[in-house]
Amino acid sequence: MDDPEKPRGPIAIDSVPWSEDSQGERFAMRYRVLSDTRKDGRKIGIAYEELPPGKQSVPFHYHLLEEEHLIALEGEATLRLGEERHRIKAGDYVGFPAGQRAGHCLVNEGNAPFRYIVIGDHEPNEVCVYPDSNKVLVRKLDRAIFRDGQRLDYWDDEHADEPVKRK
Repeated sequence: MDDPEKPRGPIAIDSVPWSEDSQGERFAMRYRVLSDTRKDGRKIGIAYEELPPGKQSVPFHYHLLEEEHLIALEGEATLRLGEERHRIKAGDYVGFPAGQRAGHCLVNEGNAPFRYIVIGDHEPNEVCVYPDSNKVLVRKLDRAIFRDGQRLDYWDDEHADEPVKRK
């Protein structure tokens, strides 16, 4: 972990190694972590990311506690935001406030990579909702993912019609 008391001078983005994530045919991206909330004790995470042509960045999702910001640097992509789709290109900015129940993800429908910066805070109690797949991620429970297939009443299965058992 970097010493938070010691200033860190400029770094060349190109000097940070790429990491890659992909899943199946649909999802793929690569990224350079510039500020890592998990490793260097910072509150704000920053990543330089690249979305290849014909790929989606991540599953469609929204955050209940974390805020994200995106700054487009090069190329174009489609931003899915709630029920809408928007073209996003170099020089564009969009923010995703915590608790806004509008999913978001990027899809590169073009022929060139889309490059952008993502900025966000890290909330240890984060809950992330995936509307397309009807799942919920709870970070505090070791990133457990649940499928919210059926909404239940607060009193469901609490045996409210049974008397309290006495000793």
